[in-house]
Amino acid sequence: MSNQKNPEPTRHFPVRPDLDQLKHQAKDLLRRVRNGDTEALAELNSFHPNAPQQLTAIKLAHAQFALARSYGAPSWPRMVQSCKLIDAIWNDDLDAVRDLVTKHPNLIHENAGIRNKNWGPPLTYAANVGRNRIIKMLYDLGARDLETAIDRALLQSKIDTARMLHQMMGSPPVPDGALAGAAYTLSTTGTELALELGAKVFDENGNSVAPVDVVLETDSRKPAAKHQILELYVKHGLTLPDTAVMALHRGRIDLLEEHLRRDPQLLSRTFTHEEIYPPELGCHDEVLATQGTPLAGTTLLHLCADYDEIEIAHWLLEQGMDPNAGANVDAEGFGGHTALFGTVLSQPNYWMNRSQQPQQAAFTQLLLDRGADPTIRASLRKKLHPGYGGRYDVEKTYEYRNVTAVEWGRQFHAQVFVSEAAIRLIEAKLM
Repeated sequence: MSNQKNPEPTRHFPVRPDLDQLKHQAKDLLRRVRNGDTEALAELNSFHPNAPQQLTAIKLAHAQFALARSYGAPSWPRMVQSCKLIDAIWNDDLDAVRDLVTKHPNLIHENAGIRNKNWGPPLTYAANVGRNRIIKMLYDLGARDLETAIDRALLQSKIDTARMLHQMMGSPPVPDGALAGAAYTLSTTGTELALELGAKVFDENGNSVAPVDVVLETDSRKPAAKHQILELYVKHGLTLPDTAVMALHRGRIDLLEEHLRRDPQLLSRTFTHEEIYPPELGCHDEVLATQGTPLAGTTLLHLCADYDEIEIAHWLLEQGMDPNAGANVDAEGFGGHTALFGTVLSQPNYWMNRSQQPQQAAFTQLLLDRGADPTIRASLRKKLHPGYGGRYDVEKTYEYRNVTAVEWGRQFHAQVFVSEAAIRLIEAKLM
């Protein structure tokens, strides 16, 4: 039964699963099946076609098996092993990890999170959370996924762990791409260590291999870390474009002052997607270049809103920038939105909501204080990055016609990007 072909999983196995919660899910599935719930029956038949047809004959074990398969696990016992293993790693319980992998040697080489390839097998998973004792023990038992482990340690800023792994590998030359993980999470310490260990920002032919595209396009929003990483690349020999947009990305108001001196129209200028995300640096299209409210054809103030560059926004407004400057309007009528739209729906909001941080809208307040008009209307369209698949429809481009900033937020199909605090501030302004 457990060897039958598994249909495509419909559930996402979390980074740190809760076994008690999974047990409750199985019991709930069983209850719904016995009550004749059509969706529950369809799920049971899909993931356990050999289950009894009579509802009264269906047991908890059948529901557990179907639930495990819906998460991509081959069986309920295998999913339980994964939960216990991950929990033991998080708790730094060396004995529990040893007992599990000794009884089930296959666990050493399989993904700790089953389908979660990013966090890897147990040794790599342990590197994500800096469990050095467990790493050494798993290595002694035959685990050899050191390369993925050091990548994850750098990505998660586990510097002592990364140093240890590098020594365990025999202190080899750092391969191309070693900076990418730390760039994705905007880990300054991870970047510093990779460079210290010999990571290059350009190859022997002088071509850039620094992941500037990752730094600019990652969904992370840590302005200070982004500035520091770009400056580290420059310190190690990388030449970045001498543009106002890149000065903003670097957090360099001194460079922006020079650009404004050379170009008095800078504060009213709009920038194409390619100017914001230069293709020569490896940057991608508007969907893969992660952003909240669309940035193509917008001003520096719009960029500040999505990159949480509030200090630069203050500077721009002090220089006389119009808080109601609109984005370019394309041939189909999309555009015209102001930076206020970008404070309602943005990447910083995504992390505020996902991390359940206190609701703040300092950027919205700044713009309103400086005269931002909340009644301005614009038309926008948005297709989410494919990385948000599973939670949202990433195949569809959604269109929002003739909306205010508040309506843009209220109607948006992925509310995790929307700041309720920003909406409340704007609504209060309208009273």
